[in-house]
Amino acid sequence: MIDQRGRSWLTKHIVSPIGKVLVRLRITASMVTMLGLVVAVAGAIVLANGHPFTGAFLIGLGGGIDGVDGTVARLTGTVSRRGAFLDTMSDRVGEVAMFAGVAWFVADDPLLVLLAIISLGNSMLIPYARAKAEAEGLDGKGGIMGRAERIILFCLLLMPVGWDWWGAEVMLWPMATLTAITVGQRFWKAWVGLG
Repeated sequence: MIDQRGRSWLTKHIVSPIGKVLVRLRITASMVTMLGLVVAVAGAIVLANGHPFTGAFLIGLGGGIDGVDGTVARLTGTVSRRGAFLDTMSDRVGEVAMFAGVAWFVADDPLLVLLAIISLGNSMLIPYARAKAEAEGLDGKGGIMGRAERIILFCLLLMPVGWDWWGAEVMLWPMATLTAITVGQRFWKAWVGLG
């Protein structure tokens, strides 16, 4: 959902320059993918151990690192189905880790654990709906909560928990709601397209 102009500006002024530096350092796209995943999982572990600010920061950093891998692949001419598969799988593992981390962090509140589970389930259904739609020859993109939006919402609303500004429910309620809406949007778009 991030505005295409904003995405273009971000790619041109931040992602591409970082990608060019990584290429000069002979860092491959797969190395970038795995580094992003390791940082995100480390953030989830830190979060689960009671440090929401640092954990959310690391999860966001991991997501940002992962956002550069496609640029590195394009710059080096190494775009491949295997690389795309690795990237997709690492994205899902990273999301499982971040929601598992927050579930552990709020483990004493069953309702918040349930919201974390619902958010995780919806976050898995969003790319699944896209993949199924695209397998049918349809455009599977769309909806208000793509992966970038999920990571931004997760981190921006969870980091202040570390300063005792509010509780984790301030992130979990909107996350569960908005991801559910996105699943509905992608389902409906595919349903209409298949008619």
